[in-house]
Amino acid sequence: MASIYTIIYFAFSSQTHGCPHCHQIIVTQKFTDNNITMGYEKTNISHIVFGIAGSMNTWNKRQNYSELWWKPNITRGFVWLDEKPPNNVTWAKTSPPYKVSGNTSRFKYTCWFGSRSTIRLARIVKESFELELENVRWFVMGDDDTVFFTENLVTVLSKYDHNQMYYVGGNSESVEQDLIFSYTMAYGGGGFAISYPLAAQLVRILDACIDRYSTLCYSDQKIQSCLSEIGIPLTKELGFHQVDIQGNPYGFLAAHPLAPLVSLHHLDSINTLFPNLTQIDSFKNLISAYKTDPGRTLQRSFCYDLRRNWTVSVSWGYTVQLYPSLVTAKQLETAFQTFQTFTNMSNQPFTFDVQPENPDPCGRPIVYFLDRVEIVGDGKTLTTYKRYVEDLEKGCGNVNYAPALAILSVNVSASSFNPDLWNKAPRRQCCEIVEGSDWVDSGIEVNIRSCNHFESVTPP
Repeated sequence: MASIYTIIYFAFSSQTHGCPHCHQIIVTQKFTDNNITMGYEKTNISHIVFGIAGSMNTWNKRQNYSELWWKPNITRGFVWLDEKPPNNVTWAKTSPPYKVSGNTSRFKYTCWFGSRSTIRLARIVKESFELELENVRWFVMGDDDTVFFTENLVTVLSKYDHNQMYYVGGNSESVEQDLIFSYTMAYGGGGFAISYPLAAQLVRILDACIDRYSTLCYSDQKIQSCLSEIGIPLTKELGFHQVDIQGNPYGFLAAHPLAPLVSLHHLDSINTLFPNLTQIDSFKNLISAYKTDPGRTLQRSFCYDLRRNWTVSVSWGYTVQLYPSLVTAKQLETAFQTFQTFTNMSNQPFTFDVQPENPDPCGRPIVYFLDRVEIVGDGKTLTTYKRYVEDLEKGCGNVNYAPALAILSVNVSASSFNPDLWNKAPRRQCCEIVEGSDWVDSGIEVNIRSCNHFESVTPP
């Protein structure tokens, strides 16, 4: 009876508010009691439709970002453009297919400093819904300079009942942005997900709602305001990253929260992820690790070498930090501020803890970046990180620093991360320096593993 009621309710209620065909779409989705039993099919990438906000003006220089994560014939969705590409342009098969957005000249827009294109972008979820694609559980919005990590996106969305109304995403990292725009909205560049039932309600009111909020300047503001009328709050997930920072993203990425990496945005507004690489090549390097172990990417582990009083911090698939001293876990988990706020280029505040870089070269960690990744044996990986040489490192004359500087590379072994762990109480995994792992005193080996009972990262 519950499933019949759901269909009847939408069939009658969707005749108003400018969506006369919504009842047909809802019936197509077949919301039945079988969908919400324990045996229903687990959410996978085929259940997600992506709506990518783009334009002909930006696509040529940003399509490489979309092609990093888009999988032809696997991922579903479209990049929505403001106009049709010229006839002499061949659309790449490696890119998402495109759609041209509908005309929005009838809508009001009274923001004095924004662009009317935000109306078009706000309607992408409606236009995606009205395509009436089959077997859709989630609509995921993003920009043409957003890189999605789709396996982790599926992992995150699988935690939620897609038959309920959910709005999932993340805030800005810069408090100044959240103050100006909102703490209650998902920032569109970092991406956000709207479940099918919520989209079905949203499309009924969206066009009129866009006019009601004509003073709001950006599409994600308009979407959140309309969802507020429905009564649905933002469900925050820490892996959606707007990346509202400027400068060097190293400290931000090296201190990733204990959550699956879902997205990264504003890639042309930050320095390259890896030194001496272009941004595209930097992402290819990160993605090479991600493909071998999606859930472990950027996840952190701390451990001590008590024989030498060293500390190792691993941000898997990206970087290793080696301290020639014992450092507390609290200090290790706090991001080094290698970056500034997005709008004012100031040093604070952010929505996560930061610490200044130590002006004393002897107080800074020795930094290693991902060099290669290998699959070794069944369900195991070996990642190698090579030391990044900076002039500041040469300035430390402390005799205790010299042996650590002699370490040129770090090998990190780990078992494949079980994505089901994200459904349990979160806990950072532990690691250990493998005894006798030094080779000619130029490298060390670290093993990441589940923590033992009562184990902690506590200096003696």
